[in-house]
Amino acid sequence: MSDATISTALTELVGVRHPVVQTGMGWVAGPRLVSAAANAGALGILASATMPVDRLRSAVREVRSRTEAPFGVNLRADASDAADRVRVIVEEGVRVASFALAPSRELIARLKDAGVVVIPSIGARRHAEKVAAWGADAVVVQGGEGGGHTGDTATSVLLPQVVDAVDIPVVAAGGFHDGRGLAAALAYGAAGIAMGTRFLLTSDSTVPDTVKARYLAATVKDVTVTTKVDGLPHRMLRTDLVDTLERSGRATALLRAVRHAAAFRHESGTSWSRMVRDGIAMKHGRELTWSQVLLAANTPMLLKASMVEGRTDLGVMAAGQVAGVIDDLPSCAELVDRIITQARATLRALPPAD
Repeated sequence: MSDATISTALTELVGVRHPVVQTGMGWVAGPRLVSAAANAGALGILASATMPVDRLRSAVREVRSRTEAPFGVNLRADASDAADRVRVIVEEGVRVASFALAPSRELIARLKDAGVVVIPSIGARRHAEKVAAWGADAVVVQGGEGGGHTGDTATSVLLPQVVDAVDIPVVAAGGFHDGRGLAAALAYGAAGIAMGTRFLLTSDSTVPDTVKARYLAATVKDVTVTTKVDGLPHRMLRTDLVDTLERSGRATALLRAVRHAAAFRHESGTSWSRMVRDGIAMKHGRELTWSQVLLAANTPMLLKASMVEGRTDLGVMAAGQVAGVIDDLPSCAELVDRIITQARATLRALPPAD
């Protein structure tokens, strides 16, 4: 492994060797992947939304048993048990808290008072400005190329807007998989890159091999955006199941969502009353209809079917557009090393300024 590094505001903020973030993917970013990314010098992020609070604590301790490097935990700011999860993060001395939705000013303050670095993910300039004003330490900016829930503005358009709008480190996400992408992000003014699909497709990922094979076989045209899973734009691999979902009517979709809500309640140990409270918070936070809130119950269980059980016929596979250009399964150490090596070579090869 090379000793070469690239120091940025991100590496200085969180104490990692390289300006690379492994994102908190539900059912994917567990202790094994997170610790492997951390040991490779990247910032590994543990996904917590799909696990009960007591499992989160044990998962954090498992990561710490595997690495001495800094790592983070991703959580939903609108979850009714967010305060309990924040308590675990603080008590366990986790370095970074990341959020898929903007946390409140009060939540940011509580984490910062405990010495936790707060890094929300955002998809619009105004959201970045808001969380920066509330005290966020950095932001991850995801363009439309990113996997999972995504917007329609390309990273190349969104990223420079956010870099110009805030004075905190900006991490670029959506469309990154190699060192050339890191060099490009740095040129835009970013302090690093965040990747989900690229880390999912590593030998350290616990995703079943059969599922990884489906990703590796995909072309760029096999990655699509649909609203039929949970009512929101969701980027994933196009499969027979996705085609079926897109042909299904509203009544069928809502019935499926009810079944999945029941399954997720059992899986996560969440009560019906807590799920209702979370639904109300989700509806308010994203201005969703009740149908969309109910459809949101589809996502965790459809992802689990593929990412954990290997049932691509019953589950969906969230994927960034980069899935269509990835063709191997390196270890996290190999991946991060070659990204940094290639980024440094790319930057050196640029013509000198006059």
